[in-house]
Amino acid sequence: MTDFLPKEVLDGLNAARKRDLKRRSHRRVHVGEEVYPILEYAEEGFAVDAENAPRLRGLVDIYDGPRHLYQALIVASAKEGDLMRYEYKRNTPATDHAPVDFEQPVTKVAGLLTR
Repeated sequence: MTDFLPKEVLDGLNAARKRDLKRRSHRRVHVGEEVYPILEYAEEGFAVDAENAPRLRGLVDIYDGPRHLYQALIVASAKEGDLMRYEYKRNTPATDHAPVDFEQPVTKVAGLLTR
């Protein structure tokens, strides 16, 4: 079907698809002070707009809105059309507390009844 459409129409369709992906994306990749919207996300990696993002590499933080999801070590894998794909070398879930270095008891007291 794309063989019959003029180049201007195809460019318009691709721009509309990219704009729709950016509008729906909540996840962002943070590289230092730079922030890029994630257009496609999968367990093995993610994709961003190839025009705006440089060839990212190294340690990045992935956010879903204001919530910090992962700290990941990435490498650029391939450019597919107008998307740049990145694969994880390491993807660690972010936590809001420090890990403990001792065993915690399995049973904890939920409350104390006085009578």
